[in-house]
Formats: sequence, structure tokens, C-alpha cells
Amino acid sequence: MYNDGVKIINPVWLWDRGNFDGAHYLEISRKGYGLYQQAFFPFYPRLIKFLTPVFAGKDLLAAIFISNFSLLLLLYFFYKLVLLDFNDQVARRSIMFFLIFPTSFFLSCVYTESLFIFLVLACFYAARTNRWLVAGIFGLLASYTRITGILLFPALLYELYQGEKDKDNNISLSGFFKKSEKIKNLLSVLLVPIGILSYMKYLSSEYKDCLLFLHVQPFFGAERSANKIILIYQVFWRYLKMILTSKLDFLYFAVWLELLVAILFLIIFAYSIKKKIRTSYLVFAILSFFMPTLSGTFLSLPRFALAFFPCFIYLGTIKNKVIRISLLTIFGITFLVSSALFFRGYWLS
Repeated sequence: MYNDGVKIINPVWLWDRGNFDGAHYLEISRKGYGLYQQAFFPFYPRLIKFLTPVFAGKDLLAAIFISNFSLLLLLYFFYKLVLLDFNDQVARRSIMFFLIFPTSFFLSCVYTESLFIFLVLACFYAARTNRWLVAGIFGLLASYTRITGILLFPALLYELYQGEKDKDNNISLSGFFKKSEKIKNLLSVLLVPIGILSYMKYLSSEYKDCLLFLHVQPFFGAERSANKIILIYQVFWRYLKMILTSKLDFLYFAVWLELLVAILFLIIFAYSIKKKIRTSYLVFAILSFFMPTLSGTFLSLPRFALAFFPCFIYLGTIKNKVIRISLLTIFGITFLVSSALFFRGYWLS
């Protein structure tokens, strides 16, 4: 591998950390966008390129550092965010469920998972602590990292509404709330779409197609649709047909995982609503669940599910010890199988 004519020698024992999408991020950081790579948003590869000189040109090391440092930050903000509504025990259990989830190994790989989830959690924490400008900046970076970052926009709008409603109901804070502060907070939320809009502007300028990140999706297989919306019941039917019409084969592990994760999180969403997990979190998570399914597949949903953080908060509230241990055991076993497959070069999510 070469970067600006200089040979790159990345540690062989870390190559499996850059499988599949990771190879695209590394290549984008070295050469810029190639054929069909516009599906990958620019913030992560730009960070890799920026930090590569610090690691003596070893971009794989730079990428892994970004992912793992982001993981530490996301765990900090996750813990702090849960503590705003629940006790320390729930916060710790939420993190435990998150870290042992079957696809959590992606958090330390050359993928955007850690970076994106850190930005999302930091965005919500800033909003919850009434630092709206900071929230807007984190949201902007999130929408510059992944398409679902734009879903922070409606979530923050609801959080802004909910926050002001709470103030109105709080006697100690009742009275006239400055209109100028409301406008300032709203303008901060309006920063969120700038990330994706700037990428769209780049695509329009370079490729004459501001939605190229959507239009290249079918070229990555799995029969993704880029020109029509597929409803979720159609996706479920497609998966049932795949499973029922194929022989039992370990190669279908990913298909089963995608289907079971889809079912699991729909159930957890229902219980999270009943548990009254904060609505703004659920707005983001539920929209993040449905957005990729509109292309007609649950492909990568087990990995995307890591960003559905309110579901992990709900799991952390489960008091029944038998249910909790059973779920952790299932998660743990599936995590071991999934990570073993991925690091041996099998596509998983």
C-alpha cells in the first residue's frame, strides 16, 4: 500500500480490524473517493488522513486509535446521559448490555460506529444540560459522519420543545422565558443538517449528483433499492422467503442475525415507549431503525443497532435477574461467534 508515493507498512496482526468497509475508509483517506465509495461519509476518513502522520504513516493504526478513543468517549457520555434519568446501577447495566451486544466488536474496528455514537451521545448530553450550541456542533459532525446523523435534527427539535415544556412546568423557573434564548437554541439545532448538506454540496460539485451517496447503494449488493421505498413488512417477507426456501447453512448466520435483531429491537422499542425512556432518544433511534430498511433489506442492521442507545438503556432497567442473565448469556455467545466470523474474513454486518 502506498500513500503519496510512500510505502505504508501496517501491522499484519491488525489487518482484520480493517475488513470490508474499513478498507474503503482507508482507501478514501489515502486517495479520495473512488468508484461507488461516495456511500461512505467523509468525516471519519478525513480524521484518519489528519492523524496518519502522527502514527508514522500507518493509517490503519490511526483509524484504530480514532475508533478506540471514540469508544472511551462514548462510554463516558453514555454513562453521564443515563445518570440524568436513572441511577448508577442502571447506567452500568446499560453499558454492560451495550458492550456485550453481538456486534460490539465493530466499536474497535475501522468503522464509524464508535465515532458516530460518541457524537450522538455527546449531542444529546449537551442538549440535556442546556448547551445547545455544543449540541448543534456535535450534531453537525454526526451528520457529516453518517446519513442517520441527520435524524438528530427532529430529535433535538423535540428535546428543545420538551425542555421548554419542563421549564414551564417548573415553578422555580416559571415566568417569562426570553425569546432571544429560544431563537438562539433553535439556531443551534439548525446546525445539525449542515454536515450532510456540505457533503451533498461536494457531491453536486464533483459528480453532479448531490444524492450520490444514496444512488450508489445498489452497487454494494443485497438488492438495495435506491429509487423506491420498500415498506418494512415487505422486508420481513423477503427474509422469511430467504430462510424458508434455503437449506440450513452456516453461511446464513448473518441473515438470521439481521432478522432476529430486527424483531428484537422492534420489541424493545415497544417496551422502551412503555417504560417512558426519553422521547427524543426514541425519536432518533426509531427513525434510525426504519431509515435503512426503506432500501428493502436489514443488511447491516445488527451493526447499526449499536446506535439505538435508548434500547440499551431500557435493557439496563430490567430488574428480573433471570431475564437479565439470560439476555447477557445469549448476547455473549452470539458476540463470540460473530466476532470470530468477522475476524476470519466472513461478512457479518
